Amino acid sequence: MMISPALVYYITAHGFGHGVRSCDILRAFHHAYPEVPLILVTDLPEAFLRNRLPGVPYQLRRAVFDVGMVQRDSVRVDVDETLRAAQALLDTRATLISQEVAFLNEHAAGLVVCDIPAIPLEAAARLDIPRLAIGNFSWDWIYADFLSRDPAWQPIIESFEADYRQADVLLRLPFADEMAVFSNQVDIPVLAEPGTARREELAELTGAPRDRTWVLLSFSSLDWDAAALQRVEQLADEYAFLTVLPLGWPGRNLFAVDRDDMRFPDVLASVDYVVTKPGFGVVSECVVNRKPMIYVDREDFAEYAVLEKAIQRYLRCRHIPAADLYRGDLAEALAAIADQPEPEESPAAGGAAVVSRYLADCLGVREQQ
Repeated sequence: MMISPALVYYITAHGFGHGVRSCDILRAFHHAYPEVPLILVTDLPEAFLRNRLPGVPYQLRRAVFDVGMVQRDSVRVDVDETLRAAQALLDTRATLISQEVAFLNEHAAGLVVCDIPAIPLEAAARLDIPRLAIGNFSWDWIYADFLSRDPAWQPIIESFEADYRQADVLLRLPFADEMAVFSNQVDIPVLAEPGTARREELAELTGAPRDRTWVLLSFSSLDWDAAALQRVEQLADEYAFLTVLPLGWPGRNLFAVDRDDMRFPDVLASVDYVVTKPGFGVVSECVVNRKPMIYVDREDFAEYAVLEKAIQRYLRCRHIPAADLYRGDLAEALAAIADQPEPEESPAAGGAAVVSRYLADCLGVREQQ
């Protein structure tokens, strides 16, 4: 039996949103083409990947090919530290390319997909392996916002641009910038699939009272002091607040669930409201699950403005200033969002299947019947 060439999929670890959409695609692809070996190259936590890829076999390789934005916490970024990290990455670019050329050659890669590191595209080009980029932004575009502050960003931007131009095509996701660095683009519908509401199971797992309005705090970290926690607990008569570990606090009105106990899409489908920072993954999943969103502003990240337009177009939503979030002042936003009407528009869905077929065409494989 002939062994199929491998699909090698590079995922930035900048944020879970890149992993969310990549796993949506990989699940759909494996379901249709189970004979194709999957190699994931990322620094995302393995617990996250297990939660998002149940029953999908893959080989995991730990490697980093971009630095994203260095986060001070889930909301705030450190631009200066990001510059230092990006400069260090640029210093190792030649070595990383050489290592990837060897790795792709050794593992008989038939297709390279990047969401959305740039360096592996150059490595794949040197071997003439088909190569795709997938995303709703590129790092050259994000970093261009900082060029007026410090010209040291210029060589970093130029390096990303050069490597991105090696992509055969960009599969451009919704809620996107024009991504002009890619000359060949295909627009893709929303990737996410609705979760399954499992409220009774979630109540048993967490102890959250069934008769409250459930609010998911969708952050990987949130720096609430005792005063902020007290403000949140004062809302216990009406609301119960849920988190996904490692975010959690001991308290009467804060209920944490482990990713290993329930898939995140099902947690989200089970709650009434979501409080979060705008990121591609959580925006997409709120859109397909029609979950109202209270969102906090993000400074120094160009994607925010693009995602905010999508939030306001497709979701019942309410903006909350970052200062209010850090104080735990959620009552006003929660009361306001309850009275908002449902939006009239919904974006086209089914993007995971569309991308899956595109990848299969690049690999020359057919769906199993």
